[in-house]
Amino acid sequence: MRLLWKKAVSALLALALFLSLTACQSSAAAEDPYAGKKLPVLMYHHVVEDGQECNDMTVTVSRLREDLQWLRDNGYTTVLPRELAAGEPLPKKPVLITFDDGYRSNYDLAFPLFQEFEAKVVISVMVFMQDNGVSSFLSWEMCREMSETGLIEIGSHAYALHNLDGRGGNFTPGGVNGVQRKPEESDEEFQVRVLDDIQKSYDLIEENVGAAPSFFAYPFGLTEPDANELIRELFPVTVVTLTGTADLSGGLYDLPRYTVTMGKSLESILDPPLKTVVKAKIKELLGM
Repeated sequence: MRLLWKKAVSALLALALFLSLTACQSSAAAEDPYAGKKLPVLMYHHVVEDGQECNDMTVTVSRLREDLQWLRDNGYTTVLPRELAAGEPLPKKPVLITFDDGYRSNYDLAFPLFQEFEAKVVISVMVFMQDNGVSSFLSWEMCREMSETGLIEIGSHAYALHNLDGRGGNFTPGGVNGVQRKPEESDEEFQVRVLDDIQKSYDLIEENVGAAPSFFAYPFGLTEPDANELIRELFPVTVVTLTGTADLSGGLYDLPRYTVTMGKSLESILDPPLKTVVKAKIKELLGM
């Protein structure tokens, strides 16, 4: 009899613990609509005509079409940063497509495909290019036209912080890149060089596109603690260039992305073989 009583008490305690954990999870889910949710984020840059040589920043028109078709065939639904910022429910298989820099090819070659596939995409522009009418990059008119379709969101890639100085936009190994603070830079100097640049990009996008940007793609994927406060005040969604699927349980800041190149199929990125998944999980558990 005593044994049965102990078993009954143990069962009741286990049930109480289960109900308590369930209630906590439900409460957390109610507070955070994306608790436990995963989101693959794809990063593209420039699109070229078929037959042209590609590097790690370019894909051909045919490859982009192939990727959009693969996403459709495999049940993926594209989402926009502003939808995430609003806490809208995620589709069963969400994916966030991002384009950095704002090349004119995004309008000439990619935009017709986005319309054909009804794909939602965020394009983060280096606002210096629009402000100065650089012909190889998107114009404000193109940005407005794409934005008005509801498919395209214009995000910020800062104003001129993508090393748009004597470095010609190129990364400087061992140097100060993007939003990074220079050694011995005063608060006032950092404010003028970095924070004012970011604010300027935000203000000009809102003024010229008609919608405040909700998305910031860090130049070169590099963050800076001293810029966090302003960036998070302005932009509810930010991305870096670390590889992996974003876990939205941790919020919408500094989401990792997959770089899409001609050398690796989208299927191998989003639907890798089981062996690859297991190896990645083991490395994650080992902290490698």
